[in-house]
Amino acid sequence: MTIFQQTVTSHHLLYTLFALSLGLPTIVNAATNTTGQESNNLAEAKVTSSESLLDYVPKFVDATPTFFPEQSNQSIVPPMSQTEDKTWVDRKQRGIREWADHTSVKIDDWFGDVDPERPASATIRVMVDNYWNKYDEYEIKPRIRGKIKLPTLEKKFSVVFGDDSLDDEFSNNIANTNTQPNQDPDKRFDSKQTRDSNGSIALRWSDFSKKLPFETDADIGIRSGDDVYLRLRAKKNWDLHNDFHFNAEQIYRYGIDSENYLRTNLELIHARPNQPFLSNQFSLTYADTQDDDLTWDNRIFRQHQFFANNNFNYGLYTGGYYNNNDLRLNSWGPFVSWRQPLWREWFYVQGDLNYFNDHREDRSHFISTFVRLEALF
Repeated sequence: MTIFQQTVTSHHLLYTLFALSLGLPTIVNAATNTTGQESNNLAEAKVTSSESLLDYVPKFVDATPTFFPEQSNQSIVPPMSQTEDKTWVDRKQRGIREWADHTSVKIDDWFGDVDPERPASATIRVMVDNYWNKYDEYEIKPRIRGKIKLPTLEKKFSVVFGDDSLDDEFSNNIANTNTQPNQDPDKRFDSKQTRDSNGSIALRWSDFSKKLPFETDADIGIRSGDDVYLRLRAKKNWDLHNDFHFNAEQIYRYGIDSENYLRTNLELIHARPNQPFLSNQFSLTYADTQDDDLTWDNRIFRQHQFFANNNFNYGLYTGGYYNNNDLRLNSWGPFVSWRQPLWREWFYVQGDLNYFNDHREDRSHFISTFVRLEALF
């Protein structure tokens, strides 16, 4: 069996295991009646249950007591229209936002006549991620991700730039961990790694075929300085019964230097209107540049929203790897995460507290923290 076949087989195996965990309808066959009962009772002896494991989740959620406040959409910060001229920082934020929109209009003009009714626009996220644990100590990672929409090209094309790994995460990504520690362990800030991580730029073609039953993106660009790459993404959302939703996302990237990268994101959510939701996020990653055949992560968590744009999450993490026909659980533990706007609509702070172990590094459970400061433009 070739390495490619082994990868596909193991990928399919873990994917199937996750699908089974969703709870397929069960069929229970009654034991054969040893008393010689007539065959007209066979229909009663074979019991088909329409309930799955998922059907017990809402019952369990309803039976669980809660001490948290109710959900709320009430804002705790003033709207941007009231604050954009208040301070020097607010004026700088507005200036960068207007500069980004003005630049996007110029770029859009390269591809044809600009429609004043549909001007181009840009969004930029600037983040400063801070990690700490007693083994790796403190690390800081500045990150940026931006997108320029080009309506001249039928609203299907855009320019994306910055840290492209952010696009591989779940849309509701939580409990961040330092998956790419600094290349130099003695440095708290690695300037070269920061330049490489944020040095991606690509032209994105979205929803390039109406015949396909899922959302699509195709990127062609350059990352990490000289890694020319092609990236394809397919995403599909399903509404299930009993307030369940299932989201699946497949990402494939090939780079001249990084070669093959394949990631699967699966998310099962139980969400009722105006109530906290329960989610299970499972990701599976294959990459030519990683040592293991496959790595996997799973997070099951509950999310509350106490005010507008607030997230409070708590749950359990498990993660491991599949290598040389060996499937291992490498780390597990609880986590808690909090995210909210601070002072302004455009400025966010997020704090995570994790308590994981690491078998491969021979580390018992230890505390790790994550703090993100994020500005939106």
